Amino acid sequence: MQPSTAVLALALLVSASASANPNQSIAAFSAIESLEEGWEPLEFPNIDRHSRYELVQDQGIQVVEAHTSNSASGLIARVRLDPQQRPILEWRWKVSGIYQKGDARNKAGDDYPARIYVAFEFEPDKAGFFERAKRKAVEALAGEKLPGNALNYIWANKLPVDALVPNPYTEATQMIAVNSGAAQAGEWVTVSRDIVADYEKAFGEAPPTIVGIGIMSDSDNTGESATAWYGDVSLSGR
Repeated sequence: MQPSTAVLALALLVSASASANPNQSIAAFSAIESLEEGWEPLEFPNIDRHSRYELVQDQGIQVVEAHTSNSASGLIARVRLDPQQRPILEWRWKVSGIYQKGDARNKAGDDYPARIYVAFEFEPDKAGFFERAKRKAVEALAGEKLPGNALNYIWANKLPVDALVPNPYTEATQMIAVNSGAAQAGEWVTVSRDIVADYEKAFGEAPPTIVGIGIMSDSDNTGESATAWYGDVSLSGR
């Protein structure tokens, strides 16, 4: 994300929690007639080049095709789910390629042809005074309650698979490389992750309620281009 780091991070958080009546499940791409059924645009201030998302058929199954070219935006499903009850997050995805300039460890390379974003409820009793005060000020301006920590499952360029690193913009978001490199580009890959185990590894404690699941293909930092395809994203018990 390019311009104001704080503004962009807050925009993502606000978008993930704005619904007063969140869904209790994630709308399946294979079953909906429009992306407006359970998914909403995730856009950022000061970035007017948005990635494109549309429903398409691939091998007889409806999926989302995302195209990004020096752009950034995503789709968010607002939910309220207990990760302890349904800790296994599963999806399948495919990418056309990776970014030569991509690097999850620095801001200039913080782009991914495909990522899955999981936002968790903010826990004020575990935050310091200044963090609570800052969030109250932002919530007063935005008119929305902000979530807390987040996990980003990414298709990385340079990171080893299963590497865990903080997002270069905020340590409240931790990046996990579930795929890396171009070896599987052009192929459908199925991913299954234990959210509880990943959250505990990333933040050292059990996760709170999940308040948002997002997909995003972005390239605004590297200026490169890619196409990605996302199959259904689901949460289920062990």
